[in-house]
Amino acid sequence: MPMSASFKQRLAPVLEKASAHFGTPFHIYDEAGIRETGRQLNQAFAKVEGFREYYAVKALPNPSIMEIMQDLGFGFDCSSTPEVLLARSIKSDGEDIMLTSNNTSPNEFETAAMDGGVILNLDDASLVSKVPTMPELICFRYNPGPRRKGNKIIGNPVESKYGVSHDQIIDAYRAAMDRGAKRFGLHTMLASNELNYEYMVETTRMNLDMVSTISDALGIQFEFINIGGGLGIPYRPEDKSMDIDAMARETLELLEAFKQSHGWVPKFFMESGRYVTGPHGALVTKVINHKDIYRKYVGVDASMSALMRPGMYDAYHHIHVFGKEDSKDRETVDVVGSLCENIDKFAVQRDIAKTEEGDLLIIHDTGAHGHAMGFNYNANLRPKELLLREDGTVELIRREERIEDYFATLKFEPDLLDCSQG
Repeated sequence: MPMSASFKQRLAPVLEKASAHFGTPFHIYDEAGIRETGRQLNQAFAKVEGFREYYAVKALPNPSIMEIMQDLGFGFDCSSTPEVLLARSIKSDGEDIMLTSNNTSPNEFETAAMDGGVILNLDDASLVSKVPTMPELICFRYNPGPRRKGNKIIGNPVESKYGVSHDQIIDAYRAAMDRGAKRFGLHTMLASNELNYEYMVETTRMNLDMVSTISDALGIQFEFINIGGGLGIPYRPEDKSMDIDAMARETLELLEAFKQSHGWVPKFFMESGRYVTGPHGALVTKVINHKDIYRKYVGVDASMSALMRPGMYDAYHHIHVFGKEDSKDRETVDVVGSLCENIDKFAVQRDIAKTEEGDLLIIHDTGAHGHAMGFNYNANLRPKELLLREDGTVELIRREERIEDYFATLKFEPDLLDCSQG
Protein backbone atom coordinates (compact mmCIF):
# COMPACT_ATOMS: atom_id res chain seq x y z
CA MET A 1 0.00 0.00 0.00
CA PRO A 2 1.13 3.66 -0.35
CA MET A 3 3.44 5.10 2.33
CA SER A 4 4.11 2.60 5.07
CA ALA A 5 2.62 3.16 8.51
CA SER A 6 6.15 3.33 9.95
CA PHE A 7 7.16 6.11 7.52
CA LYS A 8 3.99 8.02 8.44
CA GLN A 9 4.78 7.64 12.12
CA ARG A 10 8.35 8.84 11.68
CA LEU A 11 7.34 11.74 9.45
CA ALA A 12 4.42 13.10 11.48
CA PRO A 13 6.40 14.52 14.45
CA VAL A 14 8.90 16.40 12.25
CA LEU A 15 6.80 17.50 9.30
CA GLU A 16 5.51 20.86 10.55
CA LYS A 17 8.92 21.88 11.88
CA ALA A 18 10.64 20.76 8.66
CA SER A 19 8.10 22.62 6.53
CA ALA A 20 8.55 25.80 8.55
CA HIS A 21 12.34 25.55 8.59
CA PHE A 22 13.04 24.45 5.01
CA GLY A 23 9.94 25.78 3.25
CA THR A 24 7.75 23.85 0.84
CA PRO A 25 7.76 22.13 -1.55
CA PHE A 26 10.30 19.38 -0.92
CA HIS A 27 10.89 15.70 -1.42
CA ILE A 28 11.70 13.91 1.82
CA TYR A 29 13.19 10.41 2.03
CA ASP A 30 13.06 7.93 4.90
CA GLU A 31 16.48 6.48 5.75
CA ALA A 32 15.07 3.81 8.06
CA GLY A 33 12.65 2.55 5.41
CA ILE A 34 15.28 2.50 2.66
CA ARG A 35 17.68 0.52 4.84
CA GLU A 36 14.99 -1.94 5.87
CA THR A 37 13.97 -2.64 2.26
CA GLY A 38 17.63 -3.03 1.29
CA ARG A 39 18.22 -5.51 4.11
CA GLN A 40 15.08 -7.46 3.15
CA LEU A 41 16.28 -7.67 -0.45
CA ASN A 42 19.70 -8.94 0.61
CA GLN A 43 18.13 -11.41 3.02
CA ALA A 44 15.66 -12.76 0.44
CA PHE A 45 18.47 -13.57 -1.99
CA ALA A 46 21.07 -14.54 0.63
CA LYS A 47 21.17 -18.16 -0.61
CA VAL A 48 21.64 -17.13 -4.24
CA GLU A 49 25.29 -17.54 -5.14
CA GLY A 50 26.90 -14.21 -6.03
CA PHE A 51 23.74 -12.13 -5.64
CA ARG A 52 24.22 -8.40 -5.89
CA GLU A 53 21.92 -5.43 -6.32
CA TYR A 54 23.20 -2.64 -8.56
CA TYR A 55 21.03 0.30 -7.53
CA ALA A 56 19.63 2.17 -10.55
CA VAL A 57 21.07 5.64 -10.04
CA LYS A 58 18.53 7.18 -12.42
CA ALA A 59 15.81 6.52 -9.85
CA LEU A 60 17.26 8.83 -7.19
CA PRO A 61 20.66 10.31 -8.14
CA ASN A 62 21.66 11.82 -4.82
CA PRO A 63 25.01 11.00 -3.17
CA SER A 64 23.47 10.91 0.33
CA ILE A 65 21.06 8.20 -0.81
CA MET A 66 23.78 6.41 -2.76
CA GLU A 67 25.94 6.22 0.36
CA ILE A 68 23.13 4.27 2.02
CA MET A 69 23.10 1.91 -0.95
CA GLN A 70 26.86 1.51 -0.70
CA ASP A 71 26.56 0.71 3.00
CA LEU A 72 24.09 -2.06 2.10
CA GLY A 73 26.71 -3.58 -0.21
CA PHE A 74 25.00 -2.49 -3.43
CA GLY A 75 26.75 -1.48 -6.61
CA PHE A 76 25.43 1.15 -9.00
CA ASP A 77 23.80 0.87 -12.40
CA CYS A 78 24.51 4.04 -14.35
CA SER A 79 23.06 5.36 -17.61
CA SER A 80 25.32 8.33 -18.32
CA THR A 81 28.67 9.97 -17.64
CA PRO A 82 27.33 12.17 -14.80
CA GLU A 83 25.81 9.14 -13.09
CA VAL A 84 29.15 7.32 -13.31
CA LEU A 85 30.84 10.38 -11.83
CA LEU A 86 28.25 10.49 -9.03
CA ALA A 87 29.11 6.89 -8.14
CA ARG A 88 32.83 7.67 -8.22
CA SER A 89 32.27 10.74 -6.05
CA ILE A 90 31.42 8.43 -3.14
CA LYS A 91 34.48 6.23 -3.78
CA SER A 92 32.73 3.56 -5.82
CA ASP A 93 34.74 2.25 -8.74
CA GLY A 94 35.61 -0.68 -10.99
CA GLU A 95 33.11 -3.52 -10.93
CA ASP A 96 30.99 -1.72 -8.33
CA ILE A 97 29.66 0.31 -11.27
CA MET A 98 27.82 -0.93 -14.34
CA LEU A 99 27.33 1.42 -17.28
CA THR A 100 24.29 0.26 -19.21
CA SER A 101 24.91 2.09 -22.42
CA ASN A 102 22.23 3.30 -24.80
CA ASN A 103 23.06 5.15 -28.02
CA THR A 104 26.46 5.56 -26.38
CA SER A 105 28.79 8.43 -27.29
CA PRO A 106 32.60 8.31 -27.57
CA ASN A 107 32.86 10.56 -24.51
CA GLU A 108 30.85 8.08 -22.43
CA PHE A 109 33.19 5.26 -23.42
CA GLU A 110 36.17 7.40 -22.45
CA THR A 111 34.69 8.16 -19.02
CA ALA A 112 33.85 4.50 -18.49
CA ALA A 113 37.49 3.52 -19.06
CA MET A 114 38.89 6.04 -16.56
CA ASP A 115 39.63 5.55 -12.86
CA GLY A 116 39.45 1.78 -12.68
CA GLY A 117 36.82 1.35 -15.34
CA VAL A 118 33.30 -0.07 -14.99
CA ILE A 119 31.37 -3.13 -16.06
CA LEU A 120 30.49 -2.12 -19.59
CA ASN A 121 27.01 -3.29 -20.63
CA LEU A 122 26.69 -2.69 -24.37
CA ASP A 123 23.31 -2.02 -25.92
CA ASP A 124 24.13 -2.88 -29.52
CA ALA A 125 26.48 -5.16 -31.45
CA SER A 126 27.71 -2.19 -33.51
CA LEU A 127 29.21 -0.65 -30.38
CA VAL A 128 31.89 -3.35 -30.11
CA SER A 129 34.05 -1.61 -32.70
CA LYS A 130 33.49 1.79 -31.05
CA VAL A 131 34.86 0.86 -27.62
CA PRO A 132 38.35 2.45 -27.61
CA THR A 133 39.89 -0.43 -25.63
CA MET A 134 37.84 -3.56 -25.09
CA PRO A 135 37.78 -4.39 -21.36
CA GLU A 136 38.40 -7.91 -20.16
CA LEU A 137 34.82 -8.11 -18.79
CA ILE A 138 32.01 -7.30 -21.19
CA CYS A 139 28.23 -7.59 -21.02
CA PHE A 140 25.48 -7.18 -23.60
CA ARG A 141 21.88 -6.16 -23.13
CA TYR A 142 19.67 -8.79 -24.76
CA ASN A 143 16.37 -7.98 -26.48
CA PRO A 144 14.36 -11.18 -27.13
CA GLY A 145 11.97 -9.47 -29.55
CA PRO A 146 8.77 -11.48 -30.14
CA ARG A 147 9.91 -14.22 -27.75
CA ARG A 148 8.75 -12.18 -24.75
CA LYS A 149 6.22 -9.47 -23.94
CA GLY A 150 7.04 -6.29 -22.05
CA ASN A 151 4.56 -4.31 -19.98
CA LYS A 152 2.78 -0.98 -20.30
CA ILE A 153 5.62 1.26 -19.13
CA ILE A 154 8.58 -0.29 -20.97
CA GLY A 155 6.64 -1.48 -24.02
CA ASN A 156 6.84 -4.32 -26.52
CA PRO A 157 10.44 -5.63 -26.94
CA VAL A 158 10.00 -5.65 -30.74
CA GLU A 159 9.37 -1.89 -30.64
CA SER A 160 12.03 -1.17 -28.01
CA LYS A 161 15.18 0.75 -28.87
CA TYR A 162 17.08 -1.25 -26.26
CA GLY A 163 19.28 -4.27 -26.64
CA VAL A 164 20.91 -6.71 -29.02
CA SER A 165 18.50 -8.82 -31.07
CA HIS A 166 18.25 -12.57 -30.68
CA ASP A 167 19.84 -13.18 -34.07
CA GLN A 168 22.79 -10.90 -33.31
CA ILE A 169 23.66 -11.88 -29.75
CA ILE A 170 26.15 -14.70 -30.43
CA ASP A 171 27.99 -12.66 -33.05
CA ALA A 172 28.15 -9.74 -30.59
CA TYR A 173 30.04 -11.84 -28.05
CA ARG A 174 32.23 -13.32 -30.77
CA ALA A 175 33.19 -9.82 -31.94
CA ALA A 176 33.98 -8.78 -28.36
CA MET A 177 36.15 -11.87 -27.94
CA ASP A 178 38.02 -11.01 -31.13
CA ARG A 179 38.85 -7.65 -29.54
CA GLY A 180 40.12 -9.24 -26.33
CA ALA A 181 37.14 -9.81 -24.02
CA LYS A 182 37.66 -12.81 -21.74
CA ARG A 183 34.94 -12.49 -19.09
CA PHE A 184 31.24 -12.24 -19.83
CA GLY A 185 27.87 -11.17 -18.48
CA LEU A 186 24.36 -11.12 -19.95
CA HIS A 187 21.77 -8.46 -19.15
CA THR A 188 18.17 -7.82 -20.06
CA MET A 189 15.32 -5.61 -18.86
CA LEU A 190 11.84 -6.20 -20.18
CA ALA A 191 9.44 -4.71 -17.65
CA SER A 192 9.02 -1.70 -15.39
CA ASN A 193 7.03 -1.51 -12.15
CA GLU A 194 6.05 -5.17 -12.48
CA LEU A 195 4.20 -6.59 -9.46
CA ASN A 196 3.98 -10.18 -10.73
CA TYR A 197 7.10 -11.89 -9.43
CA GLU A 198 6.63 -14.77 -11.88
CA TYR A 199 7.47 -12.42 -14.75
CA MET A 200 10.87 -11.76 -13.18
CA VAL A 201 11.47 -15.48 -12.61
CA GLU A 202 10.74 -16.14 -16.27
CA THR A 203 13.26 -13.45 -17.19
CA THR A 204 15.87 -15.34 -15.17
CA ARG A 205 14.89 -18.53 -16.97
CA MET A 206 15.25 -16.78 -20.32
CA ASN A 207 18.68 -15.41 -19.42
CA LEU A 208 19.91 -18.83 -18.30
CA ASP A 209 18.67 -20.39 -21.54
CA MET A 210 20.54 -17.73 -23.52
CA VAL A 211 23.69 -18.20 -21.44
CA SER A 212 23.55 -21.92 -22.19
CA THR A 213 23.07 -21.30 -25.92
CA ILE A 214 25.88 -18.74 -26.17
CA SER A 215 28.24 -20.82 -24.02
CA ASP A 216 27.72 -23.87 -26.24
CA ALA A 217 28.28 -21.85 -29.39
CA LEU A 218 31.42 -20.03 -28.26
CA GLY A 219 32.91 -22.30 -25.60
CA ILE A 220 32.73 -19.68 -22.84
CA GLN A 221 31.28 -19.38 -19.36
CA PHE A 222 29.38 -16.44 -17.99
CA GLU A 223 30.30 -14.69 -14.75
CA PHE A 224 26.85 -13.21 -14.22
CA ILE A 225 23.36 -12.66 -15.50
CA ASN A 226 21.50 -9.42 -14.74
CA ILE A 227 17.71 -9.40 -15.01
CA GLY A 228 17.63 -5.60 -14.84
CA GLY A 229 15.23 -3.67 -12.67
CA GLY A 230 11.48 -3.51 -12.99
CA LEU A 231 10.42 -4.75 -9.56
CA GLY A 232 7.25 -2.85 -8.83
CA ILE A 233 5.73 -1.15 -5.82
CA PRO A 234 2.04 -0.82 -4.90
CA TYR A 235 1.18 2.78 -5.73
CA ARG A 236 -2.56 2.26 -5.24
CA PRO A 237 -4.11 1.26 -1.89
CA GLU A 238 -5.64 -1.84 -3.48
CA ASP A 239 -2.36 -3.04 -5.03
CA LYS A 240 -0.52 -5.97 -3.48
CA SER A 241 3.23 -5.90 -2.88
CA MET A 242 5.49 -8.05 -5.00
CA ASP A 243 6.27 -11.41 -3.36
CA ILE A 244 10.04 -10.97 -3.20
CA ASP A 245 10.55 -14.12 -1.11
CA ALA A 246 8.76 -16.29 -3.69
CA MET A 247 10.79 -14.66 -6.45
CA ALA A 248 14.04 -15.40 -4.61
CA ARG A 249 13.03 -18.98 -3.85
CA GLU A 250 12.12 -19.80 -7.46
CA THR A 251 15.17 -17.96 -8.80
CA LEU A 252 17.38 -20.09 -6.53
CA GLU A 253 15.74 -23.25 -7.87
CA LEU A 254 16.51 -22.22 -11.46
CA LEU A 255 20.13 -21.40 -10.65
CA GLU A 256 20.68 -24.63 -8.74
CA ALA A 257 19.21 -26.66 -11.61
CA PHE A 258 21.52 -24.84 -14.05
CA LYS A 259 24.55 -25.61 -11.88
CA GLN A 260 23.62 -29.24 -11.61
CA SER A 261 23.37 -29.63 -15.38
CA HIS A 262 26.33 -27.41 -16.36
CA GLY A 263 28.79 -27.76 -13.49
CA TRP A 264 28.93 -23.98 -13.07
CA VAL A 265 26.49 -21.15 -12.54
CA PRO A 266 26.63 -17.41 -13.20
CA LYS A 267 26.23 -14.90 -10.39
CA PHE A 268 22.83 -13.22 -10.17
CA PHE A 269 22.52 -9.44 -10.39
CA MET A 270 19.58 -7.02 -10.36
CA GLU A 271 19.39 -3.25 -10.78
CA SER A 272 16.28 -2.25 -8.89
CA GLY A 273 15.73 1.43 -8.20
CA ARG A 274 12.02 1.99 -7.61
CA TYR A 275 11.69 -1.10 -5.38
CA VAL A 276 14.41 0.06 -2.99
CA THR A 277 13.63 3.77 -2.58
CA GLY A 278 10.27 4.45 -4.26
CA PRO A 279 7.97 3.85 -1.26
CA HIS A 280 10.32 5.72 1.05
CA GLY A 281 9.91 9.18 -0.41
CA ALA A 282 7.15 11.79 -0.37
CA LEU A 283 6.60 15.16 -2.01
CA VAL A 284 5.37 17.65 0.57
CA THR A 285 3.53 20.64 -0.89
CA LYS A 286 1.34 23.40 0.52
CA VAL A 287 -2.19 24.34 -0.55
CA ILE A 288 -2.11 27.92 -1.86
CA ASN A 289 -5.34 28.31 -3.90
CA HIS A 290 -8.79 26.91 -4.48
CA LYS A 291 -10.75 27.21 -7.69
CA ASP A 292 -14.35 26.13 -8.27
CA ILE A 293 -15.55 26.17 -11.91
CA TYR A 294 -16.66 23.06 -13.82
CA ARG A 295 -14.54 21.12 -11.36
CA LYS A 296 -13.01 21.91 -7.99
CA TYR A 297 -9.28 22.49 -8.05
CA VAL A 298 -6.80 22.50 -5.18
CA GLY A 299 -3.74 24.52 -6.18
CA VAL A 300 -0.42 23.68 -4.51
CA ASP A 301 3.04 25.24 -4.51
CA ALA A 302 4.64 22.29 -6.37
CA SER A 303 4.15 21.51 -10.04
CA MET A 304 4.79 18.54 -12.30
CA SER A 305 8.36 19.80 -12.67
CA ALA A 306 8.82 18.16 -9.24
CA LEU A 307 6.88 14.97 -10.12
CA MET A 308 6.06 14.34 -13.75
CA ARG A 309 4.86 10.72 -13.53
CA PRO A 310 1.13 11.56 -13.20
CA GLY A 311 1.26 13.84 -16.23
CA MET A 312 3.60 11.69 -18.32
CA TYR A 313 2.29 8.19 -17.55
CA ASP A 314 -1.15 8.96 -16.08
CA ALA A 315 0.43 7.38 -13.00
CA TYR A 316 -1.35 7.22 -9.65
CA HIS A 317 0.29 8.64 -6.51
CA HIS A 318 -1.70 8.44 -3.30
CA ILE A 319 -2.27 11.75 -1.49
CA HIS A 320 -3.29 12.57 2.04
CA VAL A 321 -3.83 15.88 3.81
CA PHE A 322 -1.55 16.10 6.81
CA GLY A 323 -3.49 16.15 10.08
CA LYS A 324 -6.77 15.30 8.36
CA GLU A 325 -6.20 11.61 7.68
CA ASP A 326 -9.39 10.62 9.50
CA SER A 327 -11.56 13.55 8.41
CA LYS A 328 -15.02 12.69 7.12
CA ASP A 329 -15.35 16.13 5.50
CA ARG A 330 -14.19 15.23 2.01
CA GLU A 331 -14.45 16.49 -1.55
CA THR A 332 -13.58 15.38 -5.08
CA VAL A 333 -10.93 17.61 -6.64
CA ASP A 334 -8.10 17.90 -9.12
CA VAL A 335 -4.80 18.67 -7.35
CA VAL A 336 -2.85 20.99 -9.64
CA GLY A 337 0.35 22.98 -10.00
CA SER A 338 1.08 26.28 -11.71
CA LEU A 339 2.45 25.26 -15.10
CA CYS A 340 0.85 26.55 -18.29
CA GLU A 341 0.07 22.95 -19.16
CA ASN A 342 -3.24 21.18 -18.51
CA ILE A 343 -1.59 17.87 -17.55
CA ASP A 344 0.08 19.61 -14.59
CA LYS A 345 -2.03 17.59 -12.17
CA PHE A 346 -1.00 15.36 -9.28
CA ALA A 347 -4.50 13.88 -9.03
CA VAL A 348 -7.62 13.98 -11.16
CA GLN A 349 -11.09 13.74 -9.59
CA ARG A 350 -9.57 12.41 -6.38
CA ASP A 351 -11.50 12.07 -3.13
CA ILE A 352 -9.44 13.77 -0.38
CA ALA A 353 -10.11 15.54 2.91
CA LYS A 354 -11.41 19.05 2.40
CA THR A 355 -8.50 21.50 2.42
CA GLU A 356 -7.78 25.03 3.49
CA GLU A 357 -4.98 27.30 2.34
CA GLY A 358 -1.84 26.42 4.26
CA ASP A 359 -2.64 22.71 4.57
CA LEU A 360 0.19 20.32 3.74
CA LEU A 361 -0.45 17.62 1.15
CA ILE A 362 1.70 14.49 1.27
CA ILE A 363 2.13 12.91 -2.17
CA HIS A 364 3.29 9.34 -1.65
CA ASP A 365 5.90 7.12 -3.28
CA THR A 366 8.16 9.77 -4.80
CA GLY A 367 11.42 8.11 -3.74
CA ALA A 368 12.13 7.02 -7.31
CA HIS A 369 11.64 8.84 -10.62
CA GLY A 370 10.35 11.89 -8.78
CA HIS A 371 12.92 14.66 -8.40
CA ALA A 372 15.14 12.80 -10.87
CA MET A 373 12.70 13.35 -13.74
CA GLY A 374 12.24 17.04 -13.01
CA PHE A 375 12.49 19.72 -15.67
CA ASN A 376 12.35 23.48 -16.12
CA TYR A 377 9.41 24.17 -18.43
CA ASN A 378 7.88 27.61 -17.70
CA ALA A 379 11.19 28.29 -15.93
CA ASN A 380 9.81 26.27 -13.04
CA LEU A 381 12.52 25.43 -10.54
CA ARG A 382 12.96 22.02 -8.96
CA PRO A 383 12.49 21.69 -5.18
CA LYS A 384 14.92 20.70 -2.44
CA GLU A 385 15.49 17.17 -1.19
CA LEU A 386 15.54 16.25 2.50
CA LEU A 387 16.55 13.07 4.31
CA LEU A 388 14.76 11.95 7.46
CA ARG A 389 17.58 10.25 9.31
CA GLU A 390 17.12 7.21 11.52
CA ASP A 391 17.77 9.38 14.59
CA GLY A 392 14.83 11.67 13.72
CA THR A 393 16.90 14.58 12.39
CA VAL A 394 16.07 16.07 9.00
CA GLU A 395 18.97 16.89 6.70
CA LEU A 396 19.08 18.99 3.54
CA ILE A 397 20.68 16.77 0.87
CA ARG A 398 19.99 18.94 -2.18
CA ARG A 399 19.05 22.60 -2.13
CA GLU A 400 16.26 23.94 -4.28
CA GLU A 401 17.06 25.40 -7.69
CA ARG A 402 17.27 29.17 -7.68
CA ILE A 403 16.74 31.81 -10.32
CA GLU A 404 20.49 32.26 -10.68
CA ASP A 405 20.78 28.55 -11.53
CA TYR A 406 18.29 28.98 -14.35
CA PHE A 407 20.30 31.89 -15.78
CA ALA A 408 23.71 30.25 -15.25
CA THR A 409 23.85 28.67 -18.72
CA LEU A 410 23.11 32.06 -20.29
CA LYS A 411 26.43 33.37 -19.00
CA PHE A 412 29.17 32.40 -21.43
CA GLU A 413 32.02 33.73 -23.51
CA PRO A 414 30.80 35.08 -26.87
CA ASP A 415 31.43 32.59 -29.66
CA LEU A 416 30.40 33.58 -33.20
CA LEU A 417 31.12 31.36 -36.20
CA ASP A 418 31.14 33.22 -39.51
CA CYS A 419 29.66 30.87 -42.12
CA SER A 420 29.12 33.55 -44.77
CA GLN A 421 32.35 32.67 -46.63
CA GLY A 422 32.45 29.53 -48.77
